[in-house]
Amino acid sequence: MPDQEQADNRLALAKLRQEHEDYDAAINAMIKVGCDALRVQRMKKKKLAIKDRMTQIEDQILPDIIA
Repeated sequence: MPDQEQADNRLALAKLRQEHEDYDAAINAMIKVGCDALRVQRMKKKKLAIKDRMTQIEDQILPDIIA
């Protein structure tokens, strides 16, 4: 993988990690105040989609090497 592409992936990964943390904090706050369960469920689904994208990028940066 070219250096520029790897740098772009690392930057995207950092942004996704921050977004994932933001969703986590928002979900916890919504649960504390007793927000609508459907809204919390939607937020959790978005958070999971972000986690899946993070995993895809991590796999591109560090592919599995089977010995």
